[in-house]
Amino acid sequence: MQEFRDAVEAKDDEAVERLLADGVVFHSPVAITPYEGKPIVAAILRAARRVMGPDFRYERVISSADGRDHTLVFTTTMKGRAVHGCDILHLDDDGRIDDFTVMVRPLSGVQALNEAMGAQFGRIVKEAEEAGR
Repeated sequence: MQEFRDAVEAKDDEAVERLLADGVVFHSPVAITPYEGKPIVAAILRAARRVMGPDFRYERVISSADGRDHTLVFTTTMKGRAVHGCDILHLDDDGRIDDFTVMVRPLSGVQALNEAMGAQFGRIVKEAEEAGR
């Protein structure tokens, strides 16, 4: 999923949003209930870009033979902690991301991410509401 990787690495939020299906479902590494819909998922991804740190980078991409499933392995540093994780993406028939799962390790990295994203939650909700209008 080179287009998605390029958009993330360029910090191009609009390009990332264009790659999302309207009914995309986002599975957070810290929330039990998934988030559904392009406005909220796009807002979450913008917040993630803001908090993941300037050294966020994808290390490798693993793709299925049919090109519909992709795992993008990443590293970054948050609050002095090395964080490793992956974005697991599924593409719909139109080539848009309809399922997005994030996995993060170690526990200290998950905790740092949870704290940073929690601080963004009010802004995430506001952006999603404004986009949904």
